[in-house]
Amino acid sequence: MARIKVSGKTRTFDIDNPKLPTWVRDNAFTSGGYIYDKKLKRSDYEEALERLQLELIKLHHHQQETGKRVVIVFEGRDAAGKGGTINAISSFLPPRHTRTVALSKPTDVERGQWYFQRYVDHFPTSGEFIMFDRSWYNRAGVEPVMGFCSEEQHAHFLTQVPSFEKMLVEDDVAFFKFWLNVGQEMQLKRFHDRRHNPLKSWKLSSIDRKALTLWDEYTTARDTMLKATHTKHAPWTIVRTNDKRRGRLNAIRHVLLNTDYEGKDVEAIGKIDRKILGSGPKFFNTQGG
Repeated sequence: MARIKVSGKTRTFDIDNPKLPTWVRDNAFTSGGYIYDKKLKRSDYEEALERLQLELIKLHHHQQETGKRVVIVFEGRDAAGKGGTINAISSFLPPRHTRTVALSKPTDVERGQWYFQRYVDHFPTSGEFIMFDRSWYNRAGVEPVMGFCSEEQHAHFLTQVPSFEKMLVEDDVAFFKFWLNVGQEMQLKRFHDRRHNPLKSWKLSSIDRKALTLWDEYTTARDTMLKATHTKHAPWTIVRTNDKRRGRLNAIRHVLLNTDYEGKDVEAIGKIDRKILGSGPKFFNTQGG
């Protein structure tokens, strides 16, 4: 049983109760100022996704011919949809050249190394497409909120990141950073689903349970991170993911429209929905956060 502040009201939320509270169910989809009131139709989603996946295959062929390297960082609150977006991108790409990196907590040896070192070990070689399901930005989110790093380590990280990422970009790596943004009631709904769906229960961790009461702390950490690390050479792209379908499509469109490859079909890719995807912290000022 947790007491949670939601939209200025203190609510009681029992994640172990199989019945989802009405106030969560009724407000989940439009939470956080989400502009739509229902999901994109499945048929429309699948048709658009297939076109985008065909374009991703073209990008893959281009990478193999030119050696172009791609790195994509996916960040966001728990249950924001990072894994599903990664799966939508990688489903039809050859696993030999496409990797997802999802690291567990650091070992004793890794804790004694330069903080970025264990991530650099997974950077791409020629022709590889690498996606980070959480990344070095753990030190800007879960670590300071949960007390896993010191204030000094957090501050030092934020000053180092722009230079670290500039080196990556200057080495001609196509580099993207996505923050997947989910509303509070939608996050609660997804946590509840994980708790009571045997096929998803493995996704709900002790950290997730603790995060139920730390929404504001995570918001503050997010805003601090975006302000310090949204740069011209490595900007943050914000994707609103209360509707995972719209979120996935627009994230893929952004990658394709901002990467050069032979045979690009701009009409097949389609236009970015600017209600769903925007650049940097200012996007929250226009769309809600």
